Amino acid sequence: MRVLGEWAAPDDAQDRLRREFLGHLHSYADGMWRECATGHLTASAAVLDASRSRVLLTLHTKVKAWLQLGGHCEPSDLSLRDAAMREATEESGITGLRMLPSPVRLDRHAVRCHPGGSHHLDVQYVAIAPAGARYQVSAESDDLRWFPVEALPDRTDDALRRLVASAVALTRERAAE
Repeated sequence: MRVLGEWAAPDDAQDRLRREFLGHLHSYADGMWRECATGHLTASAAVLDASRSRVLLTLHTKVKAWLQLGGHCEPSDLSLRDAAMREATEESGITGLRMLPSPVRLDRHAVRCHPGGSHHLDVQYVAIAPAGARYQVSAESDDLRWFPVEALPDRTDDALRRLVASAVALTRERAAE
């Protein structure tokens, strides 16, 4: 909860979502975990290559769309950032990812984790892959590919497009500092 409590949201809509996530965690003792049927936190990462010109996306086995890497939090994760790093590393096979310290965006979306539906309250980070990083497709994915950040595939959604745009803007700001 500390990450969400301290995070400076980039706009009013993201701040409302931040407060909604915090309210969820206050209302549900198991709100971090997949077992929470009403919804639960997840952590994901837009993995950019070292040049920040490409993003690594997974063709999700169940959803059949190109998505960022990420998933459910586990008790061994010390933070949401650690969960995003674990998921990105497991799903990409890339060692040496460098995760930026704070979330870049939040996203709430419907999923089928439970009968009758549920929601993922996704805390989204940015990870930078080392130069020359080679990925390996995991069992959780039908495919894994680098895409130019300005030419994302058709089989994706606006939430991913917003995440990638925010990730690129943030990393360019940091490079200019």
